[in-house]
Amino acid sequence: MTGGSQATSSSSSPLHSTNIKHILPITLDMETVQYSTWAESFKIHARSSRVIHHIIPPKTFKAPSTDEEKEEWATVDATVLKWIYGTISEDLLNTILEPDSTAHVAWERLRDIFQDNKSSWAVTLE
Repeated sequence: MTGGSQATSSSSSPLHSTNIKHILPITLDMETVQYSTWAESFKIHARSSRVIHHIIPPKTFKAPSTDEEKEEWATVDATVLKWIYGTISEDLLNTILEPDSTAHVAWERLRDIFQDNKSSWAVTLE
């Protein structure tokens, strides 16, 4: 989010009272090899909600500077983090959950689990 002004918390915001399970009915887990489908669907939803920068920061990211911008950023980030947590299995949640995490950190941890672990994928596919 550049300067903290891209996403708002008004009632017309796509972030307000969003039930992610209605929009993204896929539950990511280790049993099914569906990370690419889940990730692409999640990115589409994040992009349409104008919060993609919370999971994939732009190269020219400008951190929020005022207290109000920081609070707005934290609130929107918590919503995106809640979306991530709401679309993954309990086992994955227990694997990536850590205090004071951000949506970006959770996104990266999931990516690392599914994309960097090629030997596990080979065993799963066999």
